[in-house]
Amino acid sequence: MTFWEYLGTRHQQLLTDAWQHASAVLQCMVVATVLGVLIGVVTYRSDWAGNIATTTTSAILTIPSLAMIGLLIPVVGLGVPPTVIALTLYGLLPIVRNAIVGLRGVDPTLVDAAKGIGMSRLMRLVRIELPLAWPPILTGIRVSTQMLMGIAAIAAYASGPGLGNVIFRGLASLGSKNAINQVLAGTIGIIILALLFDAAYVLIGRLTIPRGIRA
Repeated sequence: MTFWEYLGTRHQQLLTDAWQHASAVLQCMVVATVLGVLIGVVTYRSDWAGNIATTTTSAILTIPSLAMIGLLIPVVGLGVPPTVIALTLYGLLPIVRNAIVGLRGVDPTLVDAAKGIGMSRLMRLVRIELPLAWPPILTGIRVSTQMLMGIAAIAAYASGPGLGNVIFRGLASLGSKNAINQVLAGTIGIIILALLFDAAYVLIGRLTIPRGIRA
């Protein structure tokens, strides 16, 4: 069976796996973005707090994904829970680091001017600092998403959702007539999803970042 014949006979299952893969990554990115920005907001004013946040999230990223999921299985079981926890933790570093860098890069004169007209600290953060820090934060989100697209495939080890199941089935049956087709289908599917997500982020950037800031 050729690769195209395999796609023709398995397209429904592949589309289901692709949807589950994209959904898992998207949901984990939403959680990671909220947590990462909050950590950045809490720590960016202090050098030592920012260093601790960056170092901690960097240390998490050094844990092999297979080991991370394997350690989570006895605690939360198989399936979705270890996948969500692992992906969320892995997605934190670029967001935390870029949030800290972006917030520290805001022009202090703008913040002082906002303070001078009576804005509270929360108002300054929401209306001045976070909007100006949004471009680097969005870049961190894009980087995290690309990482998680690949890491999510390992979730199949814990019976998680996504295209990793197709790849694992192919690897487990190497030598059979469809083994290579399964690995190729899963891999190409992940690449396509990554490109679609990145294109969506480019569009979001064009819609949410003023042209003057982009320049």
